Amino acid sequence: MGGLFSTTVLFALASGVAVGGGLALFAVAVRGLPAKPEHEKQKANERAGELIRFAGQRGSIAAIAGLVVLLLTRWAVAGIAAGILVFFWDKLFGGASEERAAMRRVEALASWTESLRDTIAGAVGLEQAIPASARASAPVLRPHLDALVDRLRSRTPLPEALQHLADEINDASADIIVAALILNARLRGPGLRQVLGALAKSAREEVDMRQRVMAQRASTRRSVQIVIAVTIAFVLGLSIFNRDFVEPYSTAVGQVVLAGVCGLFALGFLWLRKLSTIETPERFLVRDESSVQFVRPRTPGTPGTPAQSLPDEGVRR
Repeated sequence: MGGLFSTTVLFALASGVAVGGGLALFAVAVRGLPAKPEHEKQKANERAGELIRFAGQRGSIAAIAGLVVLLLTRWAVAGIAAGILVFFWDKLFGGASEERAAMRRVEALASWTESLRDTIAGAVGLEQAIPASARASAPVLRPHLDALVDRLRSRTPLPEALQHLADEINDASADIIVAALILNARLRGPGLRQVLGALAKSAREEVDMRQRVMAQRASTRRSVQIVIAVTIAFVLGLSIFNRDFVEPYSTAVGQVVLAGVCGLFALGFLWLRKLSTIETPERFLVRDESSVQFVRPRTPGTPGTPAQSLPDEGVRR
């Protein structure tokens, strides 16, 4: 094979990529990276822990699958690609379980908000309504609400306890509901029932939208899985029963070409995964620094009085 696929050209391209990547890493090492907020560091640590647990569960299965493909095809690139595909199968082609869990969480938030609204309708304060509504909450929210009730019983201020609840649920839909409760806990104004009713209705509509989108994407996800299975079976069949037809892939240049083909497949899988993911808004009720506080504006009667700060553990508006 000559031209673009000649050994000299491929080695030159690999050398250029290696030199360019080294220079880019050197520039990043010299300039450094910006410091991450505390909540992002916590998320990174949680992702690292999940990755370690995930690797322990699926790493052995991926290694066995890669070894089997390597023995059948005698192609190192095919074995590595098969192991990577098995290892990240749920991340690339799953998604349905994550979407169902997100829908259950939003539906549970809507039910709890409606229960909280109805409890408040009986002329009950927010501090008394939260423990009463937590008893009838969905199992997905029960541990978080029980922790909230325990904090309230231990004399934790209600805004601070609600902020902890938002951090534990870690969902943008929960931030909207918790923000309304925090504002009411601080200002003690009317209209909380109407606000909770509107938020519950919005959460129900979000669940309906996600269900429709998930139903439409289920057939597409299944079609993609069938195409991948047929492709892998076809390649393995050729490598086993018609070895002469795929003999060029056994050379060094053939392995490089096979790696490029696997890379194109990987890009296509990532693109399909991105298309099948429901984009949700980022959380806004986060705490970057412990010194951030709510600030009450000056009242019209005292223009010279400085603003009063309400202590809080870093709730950002």
